[in-house]
Amino acid sequence: MAPVESSQESAHDNNDHLVKSDDSQHPANLIPELCRKFWTLGWVTGTGGGTSIRDNDLVYLAPSGVQKELMKPEDIYVLELSKQTDPKKRVYLRSPPTLKPSQCTPLFIAAFTKRNAGCCIHTHSQWAVLVTLLLESRPLNTNVFEINNIEQIKGFGKGYQKLGNLGYHDTLRIPVIENTPHEEDLTESLEEAMDKYPDTYAVLVRRHGVYVWGETVHKAKTQCESLDYLFQLAIEMKKLGIPWLSDIP
Repeated sequence: MAPVESSQESAHDNNDHLVKSDDSQHPANLIPELCRKFWTLGWVTGTGGGTSIRDNDLVYLAPSGVQKELMKPEDIYVLELSKQTDPKKRVYLRSPPTLKPSQCTPLFIAAFTKRNAGCCIHTHSQWAVLVTLLLESRPLNTNVFEINNIEQIKGFGKGYQKLGNLGYHDTLRIPVIENTPHEEDLTESLEEAMDKYPDTYAVLVRRHGVYVWGETVHKAKTQCESLDYLFQLAIEMKKLGIPWLSDIP
């Protein structure tokens, strides 16, 4: 059953001021701009995917079922993170009158509450999907993508509350969870993967896509781009018969 969504405000007072700003870095302006860029990369094709930004206790979310390259600030949902006491009854501070909230919302909230993230990005990247299929076909390590001795690994932090970034010889590990018919039903599996791999900044969803988060919008975007590069590289290396995971410590 879909969660009950409600607004704290009447139709005459929808807190529209929360999504109106001349600042290009305001979450309500930044989410549509990021989604337009992601659309050009094929990450949010056909209304798929989404982005959420946390500003202290306020969480700004892209809606469901909209063409992400055409999204506007007035399409953005806003909720107070501290007021979400029941994941099946999310309360919104600001709701677009003609749109639906994203089923990604509880997964975004997991990144904000469990990792204190400032931004979480969900893409339907073809490379992310393909790498989960490739792992599915292997007899071992099908539930984690691992890669090392590639320069782009340096784009990732060492883990939550740890200082510095991974090094060239370090191994980057991204867990894989199984897809479900309804996206919000992925929440428990995603949280379990975060607990099992406390240093990860992303979770792959088999045959679906990837969730990536970071302390800031900049870090989340950088890590999302770096991951897509590594997924594509792994696929190409597989074609050439080159292993992407070395035994070098």
